[in-house]
Amino acid sequence: MTARFFLLVVAAALALTTCHCHDPIELVPPRSLSTSSRWIVDERGRRVKLACVNWPSHLEPVLAEGLSHRPLAAIAAGVAAMGFNCVRLTWPTFLVAGDATYSALTVAESLRRLNLTSALAGVEAHNAGLLGMALADAFRAVVRGLGDAGVMAILDNHVSRPGWCCRAADGNGFFGDADFDPDVWVEGLRTMAAMFAGEENVVGMSLRNELRGPRQNTNDWYRYMQRGAEAVHAANPRVLVILSGLRNDNDLAFLNRRPVHLTFSNKLAFEVHWYSFSDPHQWLSGNPNAVCVRVAASVARRTLYLLGRGWPVFLSEFGVDNRGGNAADERYWGCAAAAIAGLDLDWALWALQGSYYLREGVAGHDEAYGVFDHAWLRPRNGTALRRVRSLQRPLRGPGLDEAAPYSVLFHPATGLCVLRRRRTVELGPCEETEAWEYSVEHRLALRDSWVGMCLRAEGTGRPVRLGVGRAGCAGAEARWLLVSESKMHVAVHGSSSSRSGMLCLDVGVDGRSVVTNQCRCLSGGGGGCDPERQWFKLVSSTRKVASSDSVLAQMLLLLPEIRNLKVWLFGLF
Repeated sequence: MTARFFLLVVAAALALTTCHCHDPIELVPPRSLSTSSRWIVDERGRRVKLACVNWPSHLEPVLAEGLSHRPLAAIAAGVAAMGFNCVRLTWPTFLVAGDATYSALTVAESLRRLNLTSALAGVEAHNAGLLGMALADAFRAVVRGLGDAGVMAILDNHVSRPGWCCRAADGNGFFGDADFDPDVWVEGLRTMAAMFAGEENVVGMSLRNELRGPRQNTNDWYRYMQRGAEAVHAANPRVLVILSGLRNDNDLAFLNRRPVHLTFSNKLAFEVHWYSFSDPHQWLSGNPNAVCVRVAASVARRTLYLLGRGWPVFLSEFGVDNRGGNAADERYWGCAAAAIAGLDLDWALWALQGSYYLREGVAGHDEAYGVFDHAWLRPRNGTALRRVRSLQRPLRGPGLDEAAPYSVLFHPATGLCVLRRRRTVELGPCEETEAWEYSVEHRLALRDSWVGMCLRAEGTGRPVRLGVGRAGCAGAEARWLLVSESKMHVAVHGSSSSRSGMLCLDVGVDGRSVVTNQCRCLSGGGGGCDPERQWFKLVSSTRKVASSDSVLAQMLLLLPEIRNLKVWLFGLF
């Protein structure tokens, strides 16, 4: 081989770049969903991950929010464009059963009776065809609009009497409350299930939102939830039946002692809600690592344990104040996002709406948790929206065994993952990750690297690099420990010549580079420390791995380690 030909090969190899191919987006919803152990699957038995957003239609107007701001087709297309494949669409029982007042109203009449003149004018401007429809027909039109955009719908019975949810004594809390007649409720479920039996994008029905109040008891829960489940399945055997627990969808622990008994199988899932305010004061008063472990363990003990028993669990509400600046929400988000990614949960974000026609007596009420801004024109917080994108993609499950199990190094605060960029790493889209492996020697290595590449610290404030070969992966600087209670601080011991102690993976000031800094908030009882930038979660995946460099390109990474190589190359001429 001549020297010139060798250098041309080197140049060609250096020009090779990793192919980061995105998965194709499925635009056609499956006709039917079923369950396979803890997973939700389509007709082919392939995992379908529910990555949903909540869209309320249960408040006093009984109309999906936002139709006074944008055309229905534009809102539905926006849902799909933001990466959500599903909407949890809420509805009140009285829409179809128990109170003829609502079933008799048209959209225009509903808005007029509430004196919502501005909303009425907006619907006329953007969705005039809905005004003369009965409320139930308008609800069906919304479902069909979602289907036209390729978005699945889960119909959630949120309340009985239309209005804001949820207070313990609002009459909507538990079976037997003033507005919660079990017979009327079952009739409403049966009617809705039958009404949407022909709408293929309706893939599930959630039987009741946030059971609560002083009347709660497990005997009535089993009696009526099983009855409601059977009614839905009999009217529409195609849909998933989703059961909520007690205490505002926070408690299904009683199923550990007494399972549900139904006449059908492979169509049952359970749901849970999880917000920062589900655990008041903890996120601000305690060390975030300890609080994360304690709260996540509590959620697992009360609900998520069902995954291990072979039942799907749908996190049907979670979210944060998208205006930013809420420390409790930021700490909660890092913890919850790590749990969602680690368990690869199905979920529904609260919420789509930027504002309401009417909420708690206030016309045009703003929704701080909304994905859309107040006018429904653009995302309220683009950063918050971007960080859910990695959670929208399934990581494993039936039909997704595309690679041997490997780890993804996930940064929950940003929703990004650690990616290789030749000899350095940075945060980027999780679908572009290569396969990481955390060894018994505590090395974080790229599993499929032919030359052997592993993560290596370079010092305080400096970017981490990839050591190459045995020498590059040796020493304390390449021995990574999970050092905090949350196991999300990934650290090495600082050099003996420094006083830095443990150095943790961190995000650089540019928001993209990955550096090491002195570990923060590892322990202590106070809540005045924010560790989220230093939280990294090792998440398991079996999805197709992004292509790595060729063997030759990887070999060229060894060149800087070969002493006097330049002298040898120039000596060939």
